[in-house]
Amino acid sequence: MHSPYPNQVIAFAGAHRIASGQLALVALKAKELLDRNDAATVLIFDDITSAQVEVDFRGSAEQVLQRLSSNEIHAAQTAKTVNSEELPRGPGRPKLGVIGREVTLLPRHWDWLNQQPGGASVALRKLVEDAKRQGEERDQIRRAQEYAYRFMSAMAGDLINFEEATRAFFAGDQERFAELSEPWQIDIRDHARRLAARAFAVEA
Repeated sequence: MHSPYPNQVIAFAGAHRIASGQLALVALKAKELLDRNDAATVLIFDDITSAQVEVDFRGSAEQVLQRLSSNEIHAAQTAKTVNSEELPRGPGRPKLGVIGREVTLLPRHWDWLNQQPGGASVALRKLVEDAKRQGEERDQIRRAQEYAYRFMSAMAGDLINFEEATRAFFAGDQERFAELSEPWQIDIRDHARRLAARAFAVEA
């Protein structure tokens, strides 16, 4: 079965995980539960970013899947429209992927850049690449922390030790985080730990 959503997802009904995998399959599982119990509260999360994924469960299972497919078509059309819009041509070498943009610097900065091998453009590109490499690990930690906290605040915000656990998490104390999250409902706890482990792994 084709899923319109690019990432895997995970669904919870209250504190219990009910399904994970492709969105279409998870939506069907959630639909079955809601048909049995329309008072149930189902939340679906992107398995990587923890962003909540909205699904319209009205009507039959077939209608739910049709709407998912329609959303995919709309997203693809939107992406095609955006990608087809060309930027105004300016200085640079577009065939090589080089785009000319204005950069405002102080005279002493331009003097230093112009003295570098290859000139200002080459020096600027090297500086950007070096900064990207140096900041990559920091950015990976930040993103992993953001994704884990997004889920924890949505599902564990009212649970015991939440504030202390999140402080331990952001401090990089994996052992303390595991200890403080131990009383949480098992499905919430296990998924929160799995997400948190990504941040701890980058820091190690």
